[in-house]
Amino acid sequence: MHYFDTIAEMGHEQVVFCHDKASGYRGIIAIHDTTLGPALGGCRFWNYASDEEAVIDALRLSRGMTYKNAVAGLNLGGGKSVIIGNNKTAQREMLFRAHGRFVDSLGGRYVTAEDVGTTVEDMDFVHMETTHVTGIGSKSGDPSSVTARGVFRAIQASAFQKWGSKELTGRTVAIQGLGHVGYYLARELHVAGARLLVTDIDAGRIDRVVQEFGATSVALADIYAAKADIFAPCALGGILNDDTIPQLSVEIVSGAANNQLLEDRHGDELESRGILYAPDYVANAGGVINVYSELTGWSADRSLRKADEIYETVLSVFTLAKSTGIPTYKAADRVAEQRIAAVRGMMRTWPQYPNKEA
Repeated sequence: MHYFDTIAEMGHEQVVFCHDKASGYRGIIAIHDTTLGPALGGCRFWNYASDEEAVIDALRLSRGMTYKNAVAGLNLGGGKSVIIGNNKTAQREMLFRAHGRFVDSLGGRYVTAEDVGTTVEDMDFVHMETTHVTGIGSKSGDPSSVTARGVFRAIQASAFQKWGSKELTGRTVAIQGLGHVGYYLARELHVAGARLLVTDIDAGRIDRVVQEFGATSVALADIYAAKADIFAPCALGGILNDDTIPQLSVEIVSGAANNQLLEDRHGDELESRGILYAPDYVANAGGVINVYSELTGWSADRSLRKADEIYETVLSVFTLAKSTGIPTYKAADRVAEQRIAAVRGMMRTWPQYPNKEA
């Protein structure tokens, strides 16, 4: 892998490789763009098949955060970190304190948070070493419920765009992944009257959703071809690809997973098949809105209200896509890029030479 060519092509400012021998910590911090503010993005803990796979994940996720924060109207840039290893380990304190020290060494250019494989308690360990962390237990905590609220609102917006009504009563939603966000999304959809088809690698998670929300379980490989109106991917990325898209029988794809399109061309394929795609980083922005509240001092109610605005944001993306004749994923990118360009182009009005003491 040609690292400098890759980060130049993807537009990254900085990629940091980190290692702590004592704790066994191996991490990558990717800062994509800081035009709008410090790069904020979660820390993913995953047992990657190779170092190159971890790098690619960090690069893709951090770029996605730039666009997500821009479209959500937040004064934040995009970044992401990944830790390579077994996220089931019980030896977590020193691992995450090491992560905190590397985050702190960046002086606020990157702010970390919870993501796949990490918890609020892990962020509390990070907080022992740096203030550049959000989602800690004493503040906003687990952002999953706010993320799910935003995805639910994106699904409602998609339903309105596709069928002329945001009502979901009687609609069937296939949910892939029942972690924290998937569980809360299932609850929101159940309350709204939707029928649920669900799958997960963890049988206990499936049993919980089946018992609490009357869902029907589906085998992992069968979720793509499941007879449903809406597919909500809430696990890992890259699941909309050459193998899975031909299996889909849904009319809408809207979920919480990051980087759902394996390649951009898969967004074009969804478009050609008449499947309405709510771009992932627009739909799942509720989580970053929640952790942003720690930086701004927003109340929990205000965070939920901001997440509810995802409904209108998604509709605006659909409107732009229709008016310009481009796929929805490209329309979302255009909205983000326009905001970043506008801020980058603003005239600087502060003195170039600060006052100095004699």
